Amino acid sequence: MAERDEALLARVRAMEQAIAEIGTTLDETHTCRELAAFLVRRLGGSVVVDLAAEQGAPPRRAATVRESEDPTRPGDRHSDPPGTARRSESTAPAAPAHTLTAALAVGDDEHPLGTVTATRIDGPAFTTHEAATVHHATRLAARHIGHARRLAATEDTALHLQRALVAEPGRPHPNLEIAGGYLPAGARTLVGGDWFETVRLHFGRTLLVVGDVMGHGLDAAVDMNAYRTVLREVAATDLPPHRVLRHLDSVVAQDDARRPATCLLVRVDPARGAATFASAGHLPPAVFGADGSAELVDLPVGPPLGTGVGGYEPTTRPLTPAETLLLFTDGLVERRGEDIDVSLARLAALRLPPDPGPHQVVEEVLRRLGAHRAEDDVAVLAARVRARHAS
Repeated sequence: MAERDEALLARVRAMEQAIAEIGTTLDETHTCRELAAFLVRRLGGSVVVDLAAEQGAPPRRAATVRESEDPTRPGDRHSDPPGTARRSESTAPAAPAHTLTAALAVGDDEHPLGTVTATRIDGPAFTTHEAATVHHATRLAARHIGHARRLAATEDTALHLQRALVAEPGRPHPNLEIAGGYLPAGARTLVGGDWFETVRLHFGRTLLVVGDVMGHGLDAAVDMNAYRTVLREVAATDLPPHRVLRHLDSVVAQDDARRPATCLLVRVDPARGAATFASAGHLPPAVFGADGSAELVDLPVGPPLGTGVGGYEPTTRPLTPAETLLLFTDGLVERRGEDIDVSLARLAALRLPPDPGPHQVVEEVLRRLGAHRAEDDVAVLAARVRARHAS
């Protein structure tokens, strides 16, 4: 009776250790390696973990660990519970290989995610307690892998939704070439409030828009879509940019549930070779010249949208077909603990290859400023007037 109690206690301790060591990350390959290493420490021999692939494809070998290769605690093999003594290796003849296979599944009725195979060449067959440890650890790993896959699928769906909202602006005028990009704030932030838009206006003009709703997550994304909808309605009236901001600020200020947002509008008029800017608390845009150098546009900045204060002013400057305009949200340049002037200076100091078009500007700026590692959402919109060809 005492030996059985000690055996059960040993199994409980093994289960507690498995919980602590398996599933420490959301990477399924890493989880498989943790599972294999844990079992090798408990059982010795070697452990192989294969993950099932799509129908018709061979399984993927996710982990292989042998007793001599376990890097965590070499030589640390736990003894069996009382009553499961091994034969002395010095006196017993060489034993045949013993194999124990378990399905990588949470329950017996679930479709397995793969298989776990433990092999022992020198030593006795696997005991009942060892088999229980293998099955418990395998189910624990399967639960972590299943959770990671469901989370990854959810994040992928949310990211595609966010990109569909952000990366499908309205139709610009054909005389304007544009390119946009969006990056979320890290792997765990599914959606956010950064966005860009283009609105086709009369007389060959186009309104470019970049906005940033305060905060992250689903609430910010919902407010972002609300701002975008109202802006499309207001912009259709063909008001100048500063009056569009004024009207948008007034409408949003009436809804206390809406989060404040910054916004930058640029009305591009290719026929006049000019661009008119208006900012609601947003960072200034940059213009890249034919030589690849950058210049920040100096413009007055009004309060963020949703305050009801207004006070937006327009600024007009020339914009030629040799120049590419870049609008962006603060996630592109801001870095923790750094003054914003330093951040903007980094952007202004960029030197791109000569004659950079919108697509090249977007790709180069995102890469050179390390936007893929940014701590905030990043939305960028680049535009260039199409050159007129003499007939």
